[in-house]
Amino acid sequence: MPSYTPGAPLRAYVQALPKAELHVHLVGSAGIDTVLDLARRHPEAGVPADRAELAEFFRFRDFDHFLRVYWAVQSMLKGRDDIRTLVVGLAADLARQGARYAEVTVTPYNHLLDGMPGDELLEGLTEGRALAAAEHGVDLAWCFDIPGEKGLVAGRETLLFALRERPDGLVSFGLGGPEVGVGRAQFAPFFTAAREAGLHSVPHAGETSGPATVWSAVHDLGAERIGHGTSAAADPALLAHLAGHRIPVEVCPTSNVRTGQVPSIEAHPVRRLLDHGVVVTLNTDDPPMFGATLTGEYLAVAGALGLRPAEIARLAANSVTSSFLSAEAKAALLAEIAAVPGPGDEILLPDRENLPSVGSTREGRWSDVGYQQDS
Repeated sequence: MPSYTPGAPLRAYVQALPKAELHVHLVGSAGIDTVLDLARRHPEAGVPADRAELAEFFRFRDFDHFLRVYWAVQSMLKGRDDIRTLVVGLAADLARQGARYAEVTVTPYNHLLDGMPGDELLEGLTEGRALAAAEHGVDLAWCFDIPGEKGLVAGRETLLFALRERPDGLVSFGLGGPEVGVGRAQFAPFFTAAREAGLHSVPHAGETSGPATVWSAVHDLGAERIGHGTSAAADPALLAHLAGHRIPVEVCPTSNVRTGQVPSIEAHPVRRLLDHGVVVTLNTDDPPMFGATLTGEYLAVAGALGLRPAEIARLAANSVTSSFLSAEAKAALLAEIAAVPGPGDEILLPDRENLPSVGSTREGRWSDVGYQQDS
């Protein structure tokens, strides 16, 4: 367990808390070192293989450029070795953030559509998962999700692949991609079959669309957790339903700022969600591409809301209780969280010099020490 000395800065306390990451996309998790490895392995992709040039390519500009970077990484994933590299790189990044467990979203249909054999994808995931545990002490589980923009054929093929292959660590079934114009209800048969086979339902909803999408995810897809769920804050009845039925939301604050869904961390509705009793978890979505880290999400929210140590610890505990870990594994992690000594009951404000700069959609860039927002 990371050590923490009471009275140390907030960053040290957050770092010391064992955490779970419940909303991170495998392709979107690729950091600079991982992408450098892939770019040198696949020069035909045209991705810069020089660190400085790659850092400039990764520099966040706007959502369209984010998509360009995302699909450039996707294009370099050709087989087992590439998937394993991606998984191990993610595990290393998670370990540096004090994360002990993650449920990672994988979109098999996109890989198969790109020509990757299914066996190669599965072997890369399995080998990477084993190395993540052995080398970094991070336990990984998988969510296979449907790329909603590709329609019902993607839903059917994702379901068939998940149920036919059922790799170790597969715990859930999801739905990603655009929300506007891509109704949740049309995918209901696939989610019903997945739930009947023992997979948990974790669709995206309420990120770029209104509360009606979240209601549909709950009623039509049997959602046990909501990916993002930000717009639920606009509907008091929905807030009451999520709170009353203990349906957690996977909040990704930096991502929501970068995509323009909220203007700043300070304006994020996470406080409204918490005040209405909704179970909130903090997550990173596509961390390097948005300049996010799991520790940074906790620091940003703690600073914006003026959270007390017990409230910060509760967010970490929420990530564990909302996961699909076994009851025994949850209890062990919760005990570790409770054992981290807090610095008292005062409101903690982070050192502003070290707080991640995510309060606007201004451009930023990667450096060797992390993400820096342009002045």
